[in-house]
Amino acid sequence: MRSLVLIGHGSHLNGESAGAVYRYAELIRERGLFDEVVEGYWKEEPSLRQVLKTTASTDVTVIPMFISEGYFTETVIPREMGLGHQGPVPPEGVARVLGGKTVRYTLPYGVHSSMADVILERAREALPDLGDEGTPPTALVVLGHGTTRNENSNRVVYENAERLRHTGLFAEVEALFLDEEPKVGLWPERVHAPRVVVVPFFASEGWHTLETIPEDMGLTGAVTEFPENPHGPQTVYYARPVGTHARIAEVILQLAEEARGTGGRGGDEDRLHAQAWSAFMTMARRGMRVGEVMITPQLGMFEVRHALDEGIPGGDLTTTVTPEGLRDQTRRDEGGHHRPVHTLRNMPRGWRAVLSEADLPRAMHALYPAIVEEGYAHQQHALRATPWATTARRQTGIYAKVQKATPQQVENVAEDVCSGCLRTRLWASEQLAHTFFDGVPGAIPCAEACTYLVAEVREEVSGKRGSGSGHSH
Repeated sequence: MRSLVLIGHGSHLNGESAGAVYRYAELIRERGLFDEVVEGYWKEEPSLRQVLKTTASTDVTVIPMFISEGYFTETVIPREMGLGHQGPVPPEGVARVLGGKTVRYTLPYGVHSSMADVILERAREALPDLGDEGTPPTALVVLGHGTTRNENSNRVVYENAERLRHTGLFAEVEALFLDEEPKVGLWPERVHAPRVVVVPFFASEGWHTLETIPEDMGLTGAVTEFPENPHGPQTVYYARPVGTHARIAEVILQLAEEARGTGGRGGDEDRLHAQAWSAFMTMARRGMRVGEVMITPQLGMFEVRHALDEGIPGGDLTTTVTPEGLRDQTRRDEGGHHRPVHTLRNMPRGWRAVLSEADLPRAMHALYPAIVEEGYAHQQHALRATPWATTARRQTGIYAKVQKATPQQVENVAEDVCSGCLRTRLWASEQLAHTFFDGVPGAIPCAEACTYLVAEVREEVSGKRGSGSGHSH
């Protein structure tokens, strides 16, 4: 038995941030090579602190869904997942035994050698006659983000540029960057060929690929003519970012297999995880309420709906029949705002899901990540709470500032953030005598302050809370 975990950054503000990870998880799930594929996030749920609890196997491979090595892959993810590793990850990855699970942590997918093939495919999409006999010389620009904070960040861009230089398909291959030298705005001086194909080495379509890069390069669309450049007329073909290519799923699978090596048959079923879901499914077969939702057995299937929609005819509700459809129905509140914390009491109404018994666990994972595992562990007196002081001490980078927060500042923020949440703050020494496993729908434990609260405490300490800045989320 094997579990694959894909780790994304996520966002407290932007619901589209997690989209690429969801998409690749679905592609890999369809291949059936792993018993399960689970997503985890830095700024969404399940969090990096929770995600290993949600895996069913004792054999877990964790792949950071990042385009290059850097602060998140070398510091944040290993720290939050308790891997006992900081700094550059070796090519073979890092293996640890945590809570009875063998966890293999790999390099980010963007540094895999096969990414050069993905860049080439993106270039061919933008310029289909690339390499044809009689076509004008063509230059390739591999465009990275770059940063002065981590020297490893640009290395993968240079390495891929060098690999593609050796193919002989291009008259020139240049590595350029947004935030470090050589910057992308210098491209007319550095590139001589009459045709230039630009491939953004970015994980997703976003502000940089849609706004910043076209502005810095003077692009007006997928094809832009520059009749008066320093080296003569040039035509620029702008490709889509590499991270959105379907072939990334193949790269992820290669990384997973390389990390596993000759790993044998895989792991066993995680005992506590299996017990938690067995207990939950027993309750679900009788009908139950948990959080804001109601689960009703119907002819071997299950209907899930918002509890406040009880009694409304099914035909008056939007019906979905997959866990992914249910996830997409509930990712935003009634006002259309992103819900990074799923246990906030703002789940939208007006929907119903009709699901098989096999799909119900994944649907519940989409609605309320990790609450089954943590709720059952609390009932079994096996859930360890992490006090605020411990969470604060662990923070680095821009969030290290929360270590200066006074107890009153933390409580002020918690009154705003946590008062709207179903969870009971065990990390703040609140008591929870029963859980939804005892038939109390809203009794859900919170073992550790979430990243949303940490971000809000940082704003409080900085004096920015309530100013609407929100940029750090």
